[in-house]
Amino acid sequence: MDVKASSIRGQVDFKPPRQYGRAPLPLEAVEPASEIVKRFRTGAMSYGSISMEAHSTLAIALNRLGGFSNTGEGGEDPARYEPLPNGDSLKSAIKQVASGRFGVTMEYLANAQELQIKMAQGAKPGEGGELPGKKVHGGIAKTRNSTPGVGLISPPPHHDIYSIEDLAQLIFDLKNSNPDAGVSVKLVSEIGVGVVATGVAKCKADHILISGCDGGTGASKWTGIKHAGAPWEIGLAETHQTLVLNGLRGRVTLETDGQLRTGRDVVIAALLGAERFGFATAPLIAMGCIMMRKCHLNTCPVGIATQDPVLRKKFEGLPEHVVNYLMLVAEEVRVLMAKMGFRNMDELIGHAEVLRTDPAVRTGPLLLDPILAAAHQLPDAGKMGNIENRKLYGQEHFMVLQRMIDRTLVEDCKMTFRYGERSYVQYNHLNNADRTCGTLLSHEIFKRWGSSLPPGTCHMKLFGTSGQSFGAFSVKGVLLELEGDSQDYFGKGLSGGALVVYPPKKAVEQGFEAAKNIIIGNTALYGATSGVCFVNGIAAERFAVRNSGVWAVVEGAGDHCCEYMTGGRVLVLGSVGDNFGAGMSGGITWIWDPSQTFESRSLPQ
Repeated sequence: MDVKASSIRGQVDFKPPRQYGRAPLPLEAVEPASEIVKRFRTGAMSYGSISMEAHSTLAIALNRLGGFSNTGEGGEDPARYEPLPNGDSLKSAIKQVASGRFGVTMEYLANAQELQIKMAQGAKPGEGGELPGKKVHGGIAKTRNSTPGVGLISPPPHHDIYSIEDLAQLIFDLKNSNPDAGVSVKLVSEIGVGVVATGVAKCKADHILISGCDGGTGASKWTGIKHAGAPWEIGLAETHQTLVLNGLRGRVTLETDGQLRTGRDVVIAALLGAERFGFATAPLIAMGCIMMRKCHLNTCPVGIATQDPVLRKKFEGLPEHVVNYLMLVAEEVRVLMAKMGFRNMDELIGHAEVLRTDPAVRTGPLLLDPILAAAHQLPDAGKMGNIENRKLYGQEHFMVLQRMIDRTLVEDCKMTFRYGERSYVQYNHLNNADRTCGTLLSHEIFKRWGSSLPPGTCHMKLFGTSGQSFGAFSVKGVLLELEGDSQDYFGKGLSGGALVVYPPKKAVEQGFEAAKNIIIGNTALYGATSGVCFVNGIAAERFAVRNSGVWAVVEGAGDHCCEYMTGGRVLVLGSVGDNFGAGMSGGITWIWDPSQTFESRSLPQ
């Protein structure tokens, strides 16, 4: 088979400009390469899967270009937040939030320009990540809040996302943790992804990434690389068309990745609707990767996908290598745009009518017409409002954030913000519409004081029923005391703060027994990294899932307690449900088991 026929983009070609009402332009009339490269991204390769040298080289290169590099799901060493003496920055602009929540702290979130929720990977949809223990050395373990030498597993699902409403909640949580950062959702190219992307846009995501099946470098399993996922062309075209038909395209930026290598690939992706373009394998090759496909074995001979100190010394990649490669890709984009008669990338986006099937390489009965249909020319385009081919105005976040209870709390804590002095605030009317209470407050405190405030400096006493994500990502110095109860995701991503919850005094006086009743909802302390938590009552399912540093006390818990835990201490003064400690690889738990049922419900292996 012809190599071109092995991919969808290889089977299409560009129509002559006269067929769509344009004429070729001189090259100097086209948008410069220095602007085009600002649309480029690197793929989400974690520190751990690749070496610090390779990871930081990618960050420096993309920061020089004005593009965005991606941390992957392994967190980022805070030392990289300081600029180098020559002005270069080691900081990755995109901070990924994946199912393992490795390294996801308020500091991590506050240093992002974009926060990316990874729902799945294009090369292995439906699988969680896995980092072998031999790649988890001291620095990586510290960044991920885990134990050196112990392998790490990312759960296949996000345990705080079991519905589209849950995704909206996580987007809202992240927007509170850093109001200045855009929120991105990474989806896998598949049939039906357009409907999912429509839901994501309605959840107020700022960016949507459609990831193709051809990427994944050598760290994915061979079965996944060869047999899972779909080409990005299919998912991207469907997503763009569906968003246009539903009047949502103007709210979000579309991105795609999955073996993009040439300027031609970029142009085809833009014509199918993409505004941003992700590269992963190709930049690694520019830095010296020789495609040994040993990324998961820690034996990469060129020092890229290894943590072996001897092999890392063999790394010879430079930021200039990546910069030169991406600039040449951008120059090829310019040449093609000039031939096609487009002055800039904005004019190019979404104009799939420029593409046609190339009869010289087409094979079999494959029909590409649905992919090559221009969304703005479809019969139903415009029925839901104006026809939009790209992001024009974005999402409405400001008014929602302005109505947050945290705005009141911030205003009442002026002494803490200005002088670092103690504040005590009492709020008597908390209700279940007050979501993500304490997160925006913690963001503002962290921006001013970092983690330097003593515990309890900013003491909030609240009465009532909290909505979801109470105390999410709360930082050191913040104490949230709740007399009442809380819904799901209590203490999600706790980052040094203190949380206390107990029943209302009137209820106790009337005979309410905290030790026999659920007082906080599902998935409390998910991905929490530091701090303390005291729960006078029972937690629902998945208490302390992926806890990696919090010390917590609770009077009982439901199923899956301490699942995938890698650090911290948990004291359970009561019975637990089934599947206790599944996937747990660190930390310590103590169980008071008056019912003598713990042994049958735990997973000691």
